[in-house]
Amino acid sequence: MIFIDNEGITKPQVNLALEEFALRNFGESEDYLLFYVNEPSIIIGRNQNTLEEINDEYVRSNGIHVVRRMSGGGAVYHDLGNLNFSFITKYKQENLNNFLKFNEPVIRILKEMGVPAEMSGRNDILADGKKISGNAQFSTGKRMFSHGTLLFNSDLGEVANALNVKMSKIQSKGHKSVRSRVSNIIEFIDEKNMTLADFKQNILDGLYQDRENFETYKLTEDEWRSVHELKEEKYGNWDWNYGKSPKFNIQRSKRFPVGEIDLRLDVQKGHIKNLKIYGDFFGKESVHEIEDMLQDVRYEPEDIAASIEKIDVKDYFGNIERQEFLDLIYGEDE
Repeated sequence: MIFIDNEGITKPQVNLALEEFALRNFGESEDYLLFYVNEPSIIIGRNQNTLEEINDEYVRSNGIHVVRRMSGGGAVYHDLGNLNFSFITKYKQENLNNFLKFNEPVIRILKEMGVPAEMSGRNDILADGKKISGNAQFSTGKRMFSHGTLLFNSDLGEVANALNVKMSKIQSKGHKSVRSRVSNIIEFIDEKNMTLADFKQNILDGLYQDRENFETYKLTEDEWRSVHELKEEKYGNWDWNYGKSPKFNIQRSKRFPVGEIDLRLDVQKGHIKNLKIYGDFFGKESVHEIEDMLQDVRYEPEDIAASIEKIDVKDYFGNIERQEFLDLIYGEDE
């Protein structure tokens, strides 16, 4: 097995690009191991509706990255207290969805550190009934990776804040995450002063015991250039992270002094495809004009605002402010 040195990079977009690059370009006869730590971020499953998984207002105000990964499964929160691992191997049918095969050595090492780790369900590692690791897989047909998280010393309060969805009226055709009780691995280790770097080294040392000829690989400048190109084209791209969301419908309504405004939005691939405005308000101009203005606009607050910046919303609804209308289209539930 060859250990890939990610050179301490903590940008999730780069780390996920590195993982995909290694999967598609490194030797088919070799097994690889990649470790990485990400800045605060939410990593979205391949088939999920991004907006259904995150507290968008909180994520934006706190600068939390949102990145979609290639593998399926649910949304997970990463921060600098979370160690991520990825086993990149030749594809074998019997290894697909066989998370225990890949996690057995990790579970053994955790147990040696005093953590009562055990595989539970399809893809989780638990300790005393609480989730300390979630796992997912992706296959190209020739190569595959099985990757997972290790919650070493994450800010669990941020996990709840970032994944506490506020847009409660979204009705999605995506796969909604099921939230689990989580715990940090540090809580089960006697050595409370252990750092994440120490923990990572312990995991590596334990894996070295299982494999002979364990070596470290450093990417060339050309390979890093390719990784960053992939990051720009895909993992740093709004269309991949948000626009790939499955079709969903949103109903948002509020009673203002001028009357009730009821919005029905059909959002597909992150863009407004249909908007219908109902209500008992009185306006001078036809709301069909606003519906047309927002057709095919990205379901992003900045894009929505830019599309109607030249109109006075009071002409359409009566005495409400522009920001009140924008908050109704895309804002936190009250």
